[in-house]
Amino acid sequence: MTTPQPTVTLGTPEQERLRRWRLVLGGDSDGTGCTLTGRDAAMDGALAALYRGAEAAAGTSAGGRSGATRTAGLGGSAPQVARWLGDIREYFPTSVVQVMQQDAITRLGLERLLLEPEMLEAVEPDVHLVGTLLSLRHALPETTRETARAVVGKVVADLERRLADRTRATLGGALDRSAKVNRPRHQDIDWGRTIRANLTNYLPEYRTVVPERLVGYARAQRAVKKEVILCVDQSGSMAPSVVHSAVFGAVLASMKSLSTRLVVFDTSVVDLTEQLTDPVDVLFATQLGGGTDINRALAYCQSRITRPADTVVVLISDLYEGGIRDEMLKRVAAMKASGVQFVALLALSDEGAPAYDHAHAAALAALGAPAFACTPDAFPEIMAAAIERRPLPIPEG
Repeated sequence: MTTPQPTVTLGTPEQERLRRWRLVLGGDSDGTGCTLTGRDAAMDGALAALYRGAEAAAGTSAGGRSGATRTAGLGGSAPQVARWLGDIREYFPTSVVQVMQQDAITRLGLERLLLEPEMLEAVEPDVHLVGTLLSLRHALPETTRETARAVVGKVVADLERRLADRTRATLGGALDRSAKVNRPRHQDIDWGRTIRANLTNYLPEYRTVVPERLVGYARAQRAVKKEVILCVDQSGSMAPSVVHSAVFGAVLASMKSLSTRLVVFDTSVVDLTEQLTDPVDVLFATQLGGGTDINRALAYCQSRITRPADTVVVLISDLYEGGIRDEMLKRVAAMKASGVQFVALLALSDEGAPAYDHAHAAALAALGAPAFACTPDAFPEIMAAAIERRPLPIPEG
């Protein structure tokens, strides 16, 4: 592959504006009067191979003209796709590369090429790619499985680096605050709260506060204070949420002051708690796709609750219930009445709320369990609020 020549610098703001429009519109230079050269032409070719190639295959060009000749495309050739992957990684930032890869998989049906280890080594790993690989895992040949596992492991490791420390710090503070005691040992005194509790005992002549009442933290190592049950819908549309749930499940399981259980479900229910030490193992044990029986999953979770007042149940689902709707709502109501903190997340991903069952979401809200989407960065604060039994910081929109 020859290295594209540098783009000639365009002199005026108007020329730059036309250049940008030319890159957006694609096709030839008609309508803009701008001809792309060098790196710009190579970028346009990479975009055309995916987007205008797909449109031409359907009989439509980028400009909407029917019967246009297909001028570019990825075809079904693994070497050609591998070259294209190399091109887009050269010309575009990682965030754009990940979007283009996902579009190539969905628009041009390139899933079968992911079964080849050479292809997996060329792609930019991200959450969506992990979801695709997990849905294909039963079709992965032996030669590709280790490569696929390495790709999944890289994404999981990146997520853990980004999320783990903040999660532990946020929830550790919430657990300490929820376990405050009034006769703490000296090393367990929360001096900030103690001073605030004794401000009426300020002696101005000594410029000090007399701490008649000590406020402190219970020792985290004495006993498990809170139980968390993550109940995760593993239908195909929830793939990014499943990936993030596995990572958070592993992080929560590493905290001694929490007892964490991970349950995944479609029409059946699988308890993956024993595999939480390795989120990659968790992900390869999921079954992305299939139907949904939320009622059955909640019934299983309810049967594992031993201390309702110290338990947080997090349902992560688009709420399309294939089971018994009324029974599902009765279970949620019963758990809340017993003292369980119930959190309903429509998604745990960066993409926002997917399509979801609005009627079920409204019914949960009427029970005092509003359903909303949550980004991974916001999840620690959501959990901290649930642990402290505070109102949940529901994202706007």
